[in-house]
Formats: sequence, C-alpha cells, structure tokens
Amino acid sequence: MLKEVTQEEFRQEAGKGLVLADFYSTTCGPCKMLAFVLADVDKTCGDKVNIMKIDFDKCKELVEEYGVAGYPTLILLKDGQEVKRLSGLQQKPVIIKMIEDEA
Repeated sequence: MLKEVTQEEFRQEAGKGLVLADFYSTTCGPCKMLAFVLADVDKTCGDKVNIMKIDFDKCKELVEEYGVAGYPTLILLKDGQEVKRLSGLQQKPVIIKMIEDEA
C-alpha cells in the first residue's frame, strides 16, 4: 500500500512488518520521478511492504530522527528497525530487490 502519512501515522505503522519510508520534497525533481517508480513498485510488491511517503518539509522530527540529509531517501524498516537505506533516484528493480531480500 502506498500513501502519504503524517509523523503520527508513520509512528503508529512503522513497527508493523515491512515498511518503505520515502522521504521526499514537493520541490524535488528526482522525488517526483521516484513517485512514479514507487507506484509501480506498489503494484508489484504492495502485498509485502507498506510504502509511506513522508514530506521532508512537514515531518522535520522524523527527518532528524532518521538522520535524513537529502532527498529522495528511501529507508526500509522491518518491525520498526532500519535494515536498508538508499539515497537519490532509484530504479524499480533495485527497490524491488531490496524489498524481496527482507520479505
């Protein structure tokens, strides 16, 4: 499932199974391109992972908590613990492999 979340929603859901956190900015070109990639990833892996979009500008506490220095940044969490991190625009096969390696 792919959805934009608030800090509170993220905190409630992040500890449940496999979560891919997408830290993005609305003014970031690569972030906009990654949104299309993540929509495709959701179609392929939506039953294995919960994809949460986190607005870099609206969720400063999460940005600091996870040490996100730039965007886009993808952080894969398993039962609330970070297991992998990718920065910059990523291709669908790379993201799917990351998810399947932990699923």
